[in-house]
Amino acid sequence: MKMRQLGKQGLTVSELGLGCMGLSDFYSSSGVTEAEGIALIHRALALGVTFLDTADVYGPHTNEVTVGKALQGRRDSVVLATKFGIVREPGSANRGVNGNPDYVRASCEASLKRLGVEYIDLYYQHRVDPRVPIEETVGAMAQLVEQGKVRYIGLSEAAPATLRRAHKVYPISALQTEYSLWSRDPEDEILATTRELGVGFVAYSPLGRGFLAGRFRKLEDLAADDWRRQSPRFQGENFAKNLAVLEQINLIAKEKGCTPSQLALAWLLAQHPSIVPIPGTTHLKRLEENLAAQKITLTPSDLQRIEAVAPRGVAVGQRYHPGVMHLLNG
Repeated sequence: MKMRQLGKQGLTVSELGLGCMGLSDFYSSSGVTEAEGIALIHRALALGVTFLDTADVYGPHTNEVTVGKALQGRRDSVVLATKFGIVREPGSANRGVNGNPDYVRASCEASLKRLGVEYIDLYYQHRVDPRVPIEETVGAMAQLVEQGKVRYIGLSEAAPATLRRAHKVYPISALQTEYSLWSRDPEDEILATTRELGVGFVAYSPLGRGFLAGRFRKLEDLAADDWRRQSPRFQGENFAKNLAVLEQINLIAKEKGCTPSQLALAWLLAQHPSIVPIPGTTHLKRLEENLAAQKITLTPSDLQRIEAVAPRGVAVGQRYHPGVMHLLNG
């Protein structure tokens, strides 16, 4: 596995990480068992992945516990990222955000305990709290670095202006935002800002929440409790139009002798060396398929063809339910 640098502070990770959210939450309550999740993480590490991504809100809380158990005896070989800031009580669909310094400190202590580690490599603010100046939140995160509880800090779904303000308080090593052939919003301004500031970019949902893998042909292919059923891009006419784009991506993938997932990940890797995708999966076979994307080389002609069938704004429908769109680009 090749390595990439996130930011200018010395953080180096595998060029493909593993997003762990789906091991315990959101896509279906009948997901993998804890033992299966641990086995999948162990397989990822064996294949060269050094970068694991979790958050306190996943579960909530249970995802960190699973990741922590998987790390036992392997901690020194892994860059561990987790997040705070989205407030979600067990059994409730309601979510809020909290960036208060006291909450930052309490969340870090709780995550350290659940993960069973002495420090977090990369600690993100999951969503920006509009009620708390970003300077105060990042100031509290910087104190965690000074105390040795966190090594590097990051933001998730932060607007360019917010990133600039945060970076003046303490160096931001990574910005995590959704980015894929299906979600190219970061190309408007965010990516240029990260490169100007020397901030790494972590692309979550690089496979369009599984859509770009070609696994879903109709809404009924999703489990009854899968939150994607509420996603605008998986609804009715939107779904049909998005499938038409996927068919074109499939044709290019077949010509390249790869899967659409591999093509989508190879496309991201080809965009800039500061970009690190973190695809997630619950299946060992798909894990191995995703990680093999690093072996695919896209020529300038390939990239032009992909651009022609999946230009900016090609996806139909917002990427989240309207009720949470206000939390993005904060």
